[in-house]
Amino acid sequence: MNWVAPIKDDETLEKFKAKLREMDDKYYIMFEIGVGTGLQLQEILKFKNKDIRGKDSIEACIGTKNIRRTFQIPPELKEIITRYTEGKDPEAYLILGHASSPAPLSREQAYRAFKSAGKSMGLTSIGAQTMRKTFAWRYYKSTGDIYYLQNLLNHASPSITYRYIGEKPNVEVYLKKMTPEENERSRYMLYKNGNGKKRIEAIQKTLSAIDAEMDNPLNNDAYYGRVDCLLTEMEDLVENFNKTK
Repeated sequence: MNWVAPIKDDETLEKFKAKLREMDDKYYIMFEIGVGTGLQLQEILKFKNKDIRGKDSIEACIGTKNIRRTFQIPPELKEIITRYTEGKDPEAYLILGHASSPAPLSREQAYRAFKSAGKSMGLTSIGAQTMRKTFAWRYYKSTGDIYYLQNLLNHASPSITYRYIGEKPNVEVYLKKMTPEENERSRYMLYKNGNGKKRIEAIQKTLSAIDAEMDNPLNNDAYYGRVDCLLTEMEDLVENFNKTK
């Protein structure tokens, strides 16, 4: 299974939208809504025309606990939706599976459409989460606000959101935004059963093992590539940690 990633390049994003539109306008509108709002595919497929036409925002329950979140609809997306739904039955599903049936498009059909469009462009990391991840990545790059995304996407921690969008955690942001309560909890958890020292020792053990293996002639280039990536990320994290007061 390929890892689903956001589409980060504007030109590629527009070409992907065009491919979906060539296939059918319904795939295009579905993708525009996902990229424009951050709504999950299964939520979009539930919409009837009346649920989203003329709206500035829409509420949806997400996650296993059905947490209610409000998703904003940007003006340009609102206009696209208005044009698409013009003259259509308000009670009909927004994204129909077949013109001859009132049933909505299935998740499987949507997935196949995304994969087909991606394959035609040589994109292998396309899937049902592409829309949402693209929205989240673009929002983060525009605002730098990982905490808004964490709350909107109902993630347990900012680190999950960073992994979700394929970005490195910004430790400086973490440290500056931690509340006194969070700092107190961190102190407690680090001292509980010596967890802090155990974690430090585990990291030191890993680095010592890498150091000992550096001159092993049996290592291939892929090994050194992994080491280089690890050290680069650690250097970034250490730099952010050291300059945060």
